[in-house]
Amino acid sequence: MDYIPRTLETHIKLMASKFPVVTLTGPRQSGKSTLVRKAFPEKPYISCEDLDIRLFASQDPRGFLKTYPNAVIDEAQKAPEIFSYIQTKVDLDDEQGQYILTGSHDFLLFEKITQSLAGRTAVMKLLPFSLQEIQGSALFKTPEEYIFNGFYPRVYKMGIAPSDFYPSYIQTYIERDVRLIKNISNLGQFQLFLKMCAGRIGQIVNFSSLGNECGISGTTVKSWMDILEASYIIFLLKPHHANFNKRLIKMPKLYFYDTGLAAFLLGINSVEQLQTHYNKGGLFESFIISNFIKTMFNAGRENSCYFWRDKNGNEIDCLIENGGKLIPIEIKSGKTITNDYFKGIDYYCNIAGEQASRPFIIYGGDREQIRSNADVITWNNLDSIQSTV
Repeated sequence: MDYIPRTLETHIKLMASKFPVVTLTGPRQSGKSTLVRKAFPEKPYISCEDLDIRLFASQDPRGFLKTYPNAVIDEAQKAPEIFSYIQTKVDLDDEQGQYILTGSHDFLLFEKITQSLAGRTAVMKLLPFSLQEIQGSALFKTPEEYIFNGFYPRVYKMGIAPSDFYPSYIQTYIERDVRLIKNISNLGQFQLFLKMCAGRIGQIVNFSSLGNECGISGTTVKSWMDILEASYIIFLLKPHHANFNKRLIKMPKLYFYDTGLAAFLLGINSVEQLQTHYNKGGLFESFIISNFIKTMFNAGRENSCYFWRDKNGNEIDCLIENGGKLIPIEIKSGKTITNDYFKGIDYYCNIAGEQASRPFIIYGGDREQIRSNADVITWNNLDSIQSTV
């Protein structure tokens, strides 16, 4: 498969015209290196994965930056010694777009950025393909096919089956990245924890319950969750704060950025198995909400997605904050529209009043409807919401 253009390319070029340093982070194999090489073909590409390059940068930072005065530096967090020298250099040169830095580990990279490059770098996040980026190139026709395969570029570029890609991805992630971020002695226990997280996709996080099942403390659960968040494996969807005089759930909901990874961890071996899986609804929610977040990141914006649930179980799957308004969105994996789809929307809009924008129902079917109380749109027409955000 040929190179698939990334939406973020436009924004990253714009930021390179305004900041001396641009930093691109995101999960391993999300396409960061490919993107920066395509966006900045005139710059030499230097990877700190290369041991010789890493030693040069670490042992002689001044000489390294003199040799590469204007470059793309991949996996820059592996040579942390250069950050303070980059700060000095860009301050003296006063040149925009001088260095493009990439890195996979949020903790490690941002610790160095906040220490040395605050105010001098624009920071962007690149996740695996969005549905909008891949739709024209993939041959898939159903949401289940997209959910099962996931969105990592290598799956599409090399035509790798999920059953071949994800085991090696997890092994690499756990053995290399997790050890770098935090020294975890029992990696097998961490892998069990990862699988338990997949089993709770779309659910309210219960730290003590998760800890009991994995044989770890609540404190360790929180610490390991932080690792999964920092390396862009999971995201915790926060409850929206507006309570409308109702008692609200205050804990976040757990989702995976990539549904192919989550499906593999759940032991789903085929699209057919996914169709009847007990957590198909949670995977479908993860698929839709992660696409909203990808669209925001691709425009250089922060995540503005939330959910809403009160103590009586009334719930909205996703609320998108937009200019002082809230867009209520219900997400249903079923392919037939029923009256039940509208109950949460009707309840929420009644108590939210003017704070709520016109609501949407996103479902797994293929026919759209404009109802009096909501727009019903298909899973593959998310642009109709995203264009309003």
